[in-house]
Amino acid sequence: MATARLTDVDALRGFALFGILIVNATYFASAFHGSGLPDPAFGSTADLTVAWLVTWLFETKFYLLFSFLFGYSFTLLRGFAQKAAFLRRLAMLFVIGACHAVLLFTGDILTTYAVLGLILLAAGGLKPRTAVLAAAGILAGVAAIYAALGWLIAWTEPNATLDAAAMTARAYRAAGQLAGDPAQVIGAHLHDLPSTASLLLLFQAPAALAMFLLGLAAGTRNLLADPMRHRTALRLAQWIGFPVGLAGSAVYADAAAHGAGTAYEAFAAAIDLVTAPLLAAAYAATVLRIFHTAAGRRVAAALAPAGRMALSNYLGQSVVLAVIFTGYGFALVGRLSPGTVVALCLALYAIQLALSAAWMRAYAYGPLEWLLRAATRLRWPAWRRSPADQDRLSRPVSGTRNAPSSPGSSR
Repeated sequence: MATARLTDVDALRGFALFGILIVNATYFASAFHGSGLPDPAFGSTADLTVAWLVTWLFETKFYLLFSFLFGYSFTLLRGFAQKAAFLRRLAMLFVIGACHAVLLFTGDILTTYAVLGLILLAAGGLKPRTAVLAAAGILAGVAAIYAALGWLIAWTEPNATLDAAAMTARAYRAAGQLAGDPAQVIGAHLHDLPSTASLLLLFQAPAALAMFLLGLAAGTRNLLADPMRHRTALRLAQWIGFPVGLAGSAVYADAAAHGAGTAYEAFAAAIDLVTAPLLAAAYAATVLRIFHTAAGRRVAAALAPAGRMALSNYLGQSVVLAVIFTGYGFALVGRLSPGTVVALCLALYAIQLALSAAWMRAYAYGPLEWLLRAATRLRWPAWRRSPADQDRLSRPVSGTRNAPSSPGSSR
């Protein structure tokens, strides 16, 4: 496991955590987000612009990158764990995700990952080419279904529109519950779980599975062991991914703002399914190229500890956001502008980077990573790093090649 862990993989995961934080925070901050209606409390040009930019540049992109890395990391794990151990890992991940969804955030992705992990386990022996073709087939197939749905709506209900009054009343009711006592917060989550589960099943899960398979193919080829050997591929990902991905994402963002409940929304979902992975790939290619510059090595070193304890940081983000926006704490749902929410995320992420670096110097695992490993191996892992490990990790990273971590840093 020690020789398999890559600094670039950890740093990419740390980078993905930031995008996930930005997106999840928008759902915590306003019950109107995702409804197709702007929050009436923040209708200024600046507020609407920030909200649109978040949807355009962040939404549906970073969970794809995280999913790719989940599939890639599976190739690092499969040589060191038996099937039963991996199943225990998935079971614990599902339990953690279910608690997260009920107590903190219904948009939890961990339960989806745990279920899709069963498919990944079954597909673990696929050849890279087969895995890539299967991923492309999944994305194209689901996009075709959404496009067909769009044509059906346009044909049968050409004047279909969002029921703004009903959606507004629903959003205000949800905000009131989220700002209430803890029992009301949990009640609101339980009420939203069926609709959220439908979204995960019909949109996010197929895309995540496709990215699992792409990560599996990349991991089998060990492509991130030395990304700079693939400079041409990285440049190609940027040259294609940015123009195509940003254009597709602009359609998705516009439909989210103006086309909810119409055929346009279904067509936009179809476009996003095939273009969002390209934009996620462009983001990944860009940061990988940055990591392998003199200044970028310091960026990678700052991001990697957060990526090594990504599960703890992901849940930690939800805890902090729940305290800020729900009745668990300050109940500020619907009271902070989109710009303020983004600034808050920047501050929280900076704190997480600092805390992660300090934690990983002293401990072998993040708190939840330690629990997950204990469930996987059916024994309590060592908790603290040895003095020799702490001394080694305190030295600056040199060179452009990936450096393996110590055995204690593997998950």
